[in-house]
Amino acid sequence: MSRPVLFTDRRALLRGVAATTLLSGVAGQALSAPAAFPSTASAVPMKDVRLLPSPFLNAVEVNTKYLMVLEPDRLLHNYHKFAGLPVKGEIYGGWESDTIAGEALGHYLSALSLMYAQTGNTECITRINYIIAELKKVQAAHGDGYVAGFMRKRKDGTVVDGKEIFPEIMAGDIRSAGFDLNGCWVPFYNWHKLYAGLMDVQALTGNDAGIPILVGLGGYIEKVFAALNDEQVQKVLACEYGGINESFAELYVRTKDARWLALAERIYDNRVLDPLKAGEDKLANFHANTQVPKLVGLARLYEITGKPEYQKASSFFWERVVNHHSFAIGGNADREYFFEPDTISAHITEQTCESCNTYNMMKLTRHLYSWSPQASYFDYYERAHLNHILAHQHPETGMFTYMMPLMSGMAREYSTPFDSFWCCVLSGIESHSKHGDSIYWESGDTLFVNLFIPSTLNWAAKKAEFELLTKYPYEGNIALKLKRVQGAKAFTVAVRIPAWAKSNTLLVNGKPALAKMDKGYALITRTWRSGDVVTLDLPLDLRFEGTAGNDKVVALMRGPMVMAADLGPAPNKDEDPEYKGDAPALVGADLLAGIVPVSATEAVYKTNGIGRPGDLTFKPFYAQYERRNAVYFNRYNDAEWATAQVAFREEQARLKELAARSVDVMYLGEMQPERDHNLTTGGNSYPVVYRGRKGRDARTMGFFQFDMKVTKDGKDAGPLVLQATYWGSEFNRSFTIEIDGTVIAHERLSGRQPGDWIDVSYPIPHNLTKSKQKVTVKFNPQEGKTAGPVFGVRLFTTAAAKTA
Repeated sequence: MSRPVLFTDRRALLRGVAATTLLSGVAGQALSAPAAFPSTASAVPMKDVRLLPSPFLNAVEVNTKYLMVLEPDRLLHNYHKFAGLPVKGEIYGGWESDTIAGEALGHYLSALSLMYAQTGNTECITRINYIIAELKKVQAAHGDGYVAGFMRKRKDGTVVDGKEIFPEIMAGDIRSAGFDLNGCWVPFYNWHKLYAGLMDVQALTGNDAGIPILVGLGGYIEKVFAALNDEQVQKVLACEYGGINESFAELYVRTKDARWLALAERIYDNRVLDPLKAGEDKLANFHANTQVPKLVGLARLYEITGKPEYQKASSFFWERVVNHHSFAIGGNADREYFFEPDTISAHITEQTCESCNTYNMMKLTRHLYSWSPQASYFDYYERAHLNHILAHQHPETGMFTYMMPLMSGMAREYSTPFDSFWCCVLSGIESHSKHGDSIYWESGDTLFVNLFIPSTLNWAAKKAEFELLTKYPYEGNIALKLKRVQGAKAFTVAVRIPAWAKSNTLLVNGKPALAKMDKGYALITRTWRSGDVVTLDLPLDLRFEGTAGNDKVVALMRGPMVMAADLGPAPNKDEDPEYKGDAPALVGADLLAGIVPVSATEAVYKTNGIGRPGDLTFKPFYAQYERRNAVYFNRYNDAEWATAQVAFREEQARLKELAARSVDVMYLGEMQPERDHNLTTGGNSYPVVYRGRKGRDARTMGFFQFDMKVTKDGKDAGPLVLQATYWGSEFNRSFTIEIDGTVIAHERLSGRQPGDWIDVSYPIPHNLTKSKQKVTVKFNPQEGKTAGPVFGVRLFTTAAAKTA
């Protein structure tokens, strides 16, 4: 016998149509009056939540092993070294050996604190206590409040203590280039992580021994900013500073010293934040993760000061990013940068979705939700948590991805244990220490159930113990059991009904629940007793979601879960990582009808006649850790597919004709072609990969050059054209192109053809190639700018004159 479906139309419910039933869960029991919907909420402390077996618990357990392998003394290496103290451990590799060194220690303190709250692992406390004791020694050795591990690279290439930059800055010598401040990589971002780590220690373990360290360091930083006028402050803030504004806001809360609140409010990036306060989306071409922590800081400042402009900016930013700049998995940005709103389909690349962005967006979501509990915030949170954050960690090795590539055929690349320490590794050790932090929220007599993750809860407010059991999102049945409560207590359980659910069945003790719908929640207000069980059944139907701005490019969803086509195993270290296949497409009048289940309980499906170039097998995206996959698909009807095939053939003919005229081709970013063409670089030049194409760039004080032949069949090829390929959305690039030392072009890339590749042709004066076998081509950036990236260079003859 089928159970009653109580709520069938989420849109109607959100318009205020409440759905209720007429039966109580226990015969003869008086029903409590529904309470007013809470205006605020707070997360249940994580120490009162314990995870039960699920992929989320596995993520925590695997992460615990990694945290225990890491050695505090190695993370303290530079802190000890620059304080003149004995070094106790070899410095780690990767970013920890670069000028951002020391950042990992702050994240590690946060991860240990979170892990202690999540699991009760006392080894975390032992390590925390040791690190704080060592930091006290470091600060005492400096004698002026300073404590840090970051380094500075001088113009001559030598690497020294990063403390050297601050007297220069205080004297007005400020050289900021986005990520570099006077030769030091994001020092204030680095300090933000140390502040966050020691504050997490206090909040989650009760140990406040780190707060005096932060007060002392705050005094040092305060002196730096006190020496600057407002214009100079803005110049400093042009370098990524993380959420250091939040750090000083929190220091004010902990010490009640108004100087820290004043400093927090002075650390305000006018260029980025003023438009958001005005309700203007000018995010395109800004580095995404540089901005998100600023808004988290503003959100915290709103909670402290009540200033409405802070609330407006952070709320507006969240809405724009979630609804106009985010991919199906909840992540955002391409090559780490925001793009124009509603252009998702033009940015489906192997460089999508830096994992730190989602880590920070979820933090911002928690703030906004706490001000005004609405299910829509956790619809986003769940999407990002399941499809991006859970995918971010390899479930066996515990290693992490930096980017989460969404381009068809791409596979994830993972960190190494001791030689990566990218920012996304460090946010990763935090993310996978706290999977229980947002399942349950509370407000007075209301318990919110926001995430359906197997867990137990000790709700201290009502001295009630719950158990949540489910195989969600593979199966749609969720059971919340009140295992123990003293006597009978009246309160409200608010169960999130996801916006994607076309219907649901909600029961108490096997009978229809008396529930009221409000803001996306089914609120069950009643007198509860031990043994009461709430069950929620959600239909996990397949559906397609179009991208913001283009419903012809779609992703397949199953409930909250992004589905992806399995395109085969990821390459091993000895294989070519390039994907040789075609990006799959879907063709048909009714695409959903062309997808059939293989195993519904494992969420495996297969297309039947609608896949191109062949049928596809779909599996959950997050779980395809070692597979190539496809998330987005162009969808066509039969006529549109035929037209697309014609266009493809015409483009192939054009490329064939160009190849016939080519004298030489340089495939930048590929090892053998760069060797064959005698590539040399100066300073900051790096190979890159974007949208499946390899290339190379050069940054300030760098260049790259290479040889190209200028004869065809041993003879002078005549006047030649140099053609360089760029991505058409490149912005703020400025460089010269030289042939044997003569400048033939001064290129400025400023988004001339967004969302497409561009081939730019530069005619070469014949006298520069005549009577030569080869020439040297050089790309040279202007000061403070970047040359390229250039995704290939071709020399070809001018087109032959047409004959009558």
